[in-house]
Amino acid sequence: MYALRVGISVPVLVLLAISGRSVDAATLHVPEDHETIQAAIDVAVSGDTILVRAGTYRERLRLKTGITLRSAGDETKGNLGLKRAEETIIDGTGGDEDLPGVTMAEDSTIDGFTVTGVGTYDDEAWNKHHASQGENQSYESIGKPGVAGISVIRIPDCKVLNNIVHHVGYTGIVVMGAEGIRVSPHIFGNFTYRNMGGGIGAMMNSSPTIEENTCFENFYAGIGHAMNASPLVINNTCYGNVRAGIGISEGSKPIVRGNRCYQNRRAGIGIRTGIETTPLVEHNECYDNDLAGIGVREDAAPILRHNRCYRNQEAGIGCRTGATPLIEHNECFENGMSGIGCRSKASPVIRNNHCYRNKTSGIGSQDGARPVIIGNDCFENQMAGIGTEEGARTVIRDNECYRNSQAGIGIRANADSIIDGNHCYENLLAGIGAEDEANVVIRGNLCEQNEQTGIGVQNGAKALIVSNKCRENRQSGIGVREKSRALVIHNQCIENQMVAIGVRSESQAQILGNELKRTGGMPPMIAIQEESRALIEGNTISGGGVAGVLVRGTATLIGNQMDGNGPRKGPGPPHFAVWVHEGSTVTFVDNQVDRWRHSLSASNAENVRVIGNTTSRFLDTAIVVVNSKQPAHVSGNVAVSDDEKDECVRITGPQGVVSDNTLRTPRQPQMAPATESTREN
Repeated sequence: MYALRVGISVPVLVLLAISGRSVDAATLHVPEDHETIQAAIDVAVSGDTILVRAGTYRERLRLKTGITLRSAGDETKGNLGLKRAEETIIDGTGGDEDLPGVTMAEDSTIDGFTVTGVGTYDDEAWNKHHASQGENQSYESIGKPGVAGISVIRIPDCKVLNNIVHHVGYTGIVVMGAEGIRVSPHIFGNFTYRNMGGGIGAMMNSSPTIEENTCFENFYAGIGHAMNASPLVINNTCYGNVRAGIGISEGSKPIVRGNRCYQNRRAGIGIRTGIETTPLVEHNECYDNDLAGIGVREDAAPILRHNRCYRNQEAGIGCRTGATPLIEHNECFENGMSGIGCRSKASPVIRNNHCYRNKTSGIGSQDGARPVIIGNDCFENQMAGIGTEEGARTVIRDNECYRNSQAGIGIRANADSIIDGNHCYENLLAGIGAEDEANVVIRGNLCEQNEQTGIGVQNGAKALIVSNKCRENRQSGIGVREKSRALVIHNQCIENQMVAIGVRSESQAQILGNELKRTGGMPPMIAIQEESRALIEGNTISGGGVAGVLVRGTATLIGNQMDGNGPRKGPGPPHFAVWVHEGSTVTFVDNQVDRWRHSLSASNAENVRVIGNTTSRFLDTAIVVVNSKQPAHVSGNVAVSDDEKDECVRITGPQGVVSDNTLRTPRQPQMAPATESTREN
């Protein structure tokens, strides 16, 4: 069979001259016209097509400008790629060791071949590093020159289509650019596997389109980018590679879109080395990888958005060692660690992601990380919805955290956090929890229907808790314990089943200007216990229970409005606005008390001072002090009652200053001087 040259009209000749194409395009057949493929290439001219019949060709090829090298056959699928590619094999065994299997040329095309036998495939090394997840592989080899299966070096434009490249001693398909040369080939529909470099590598300022390739079980990444490459990487499948499915490093800036990366020994997509490494990674699926779905480290600064990362053994998306990614609108679920995790001084912006059913937290920060976490939806995770620990510094704002197995938001281990405007509900522990010497600002959050506390502070943590709403939690609205310290200002604690605010275990709290309300139940509204100390000032306390404030420590109450739901008559549980237990110290000044059995009841207390309070709708005696260890000082108090048998004060035991305490009727001015119709106690 002879090569066919076709006559062409003058207008077409002009167009071909302008485009640089041959005016005598022909089809050359191998082995019919030429025994070897290279022999056909050598006589071909630009515009020619070389059609190769199925078989094994033991040679290495150097293409020429403008030619198309294609295997014979149709588009019938085989086991991997096209059947014609599986049956038409370029075997470089025994060829020039310095030459790639195929060297591309300007405007050339290779379509539908198997390329193998180039360099040395080392099965022992592959198995060794596969077993160790590539932990001991040398980074120096990544991106370095070598002998590829198919090589595109300094070629501005060509096409590599539908090939199968395997068991090559270097990267399967390599694209390299150079200063001042835009190298932008189209790498489409290829299968690359078991190569001793990557499956496909884009390096040195190249910008190929890498599309719909399948890259698996390669020694490094399935698709790798290094040295300022900026390809378009779309709709590829990368699995089972020793390192990442897709690897990006050294200032590369690819667009990575619509790829599937799974069962890789490291990350599905791995991004590293330097603030100039700034890929856009979007709409990818990364799952069942042995490390993260997407991993970012070493100061890299990608944009990660609209990716689905699930069932990975570590985080869905992980960042560390100074990385600064923007992570937004991703879905991360059922991962072996966090949905999104950051550590080692990484500083990501994490916003508008969905993180659920992960084995640790939905979003986790540790080890000095500094994330900004905004507008995420974190639910049904096995630990916290959002967790921060080990010296991390976080801003956590406007997130929804619900039905997590621990806290909605949890801060611990010397972490510092600003927690602002979040909604935390139906979590199995606290809505928001801080512990282990954490330092937190908690403001403007809604914490409701959690199984324990709305907001909990414990184990030496320090918290500013301001303008939050804590309602319908199974335990306290706000809890402070275990030597913690809290400033609790302008919060609403509504209808919590236990206490509105609890302070215990040698903790300290300032409770200022809060609204506390419960319509039923027996627990106190505020409980100060176990040698804790509290300043309780300017609060509105509405509800029942055994006490408005229970004191088993030290408490100062100033200017509170305390509205009970009684007074409840005895016998039965106590019903005191302030119930002071044995050994406790209380200062009770300028409070307004209504509808409690007693305004204050103290028995065997250490020290009691009660000054300038007004009590109405009580039973029998407004203020009762029994056997305080130090003399009780009670003065300037007013009890309002229509019953002249009632008393303002009754003291049994040591007395200090006890004066100017009056019983008056509701119709008398509060500050009226004593008359015959008032009793002084």
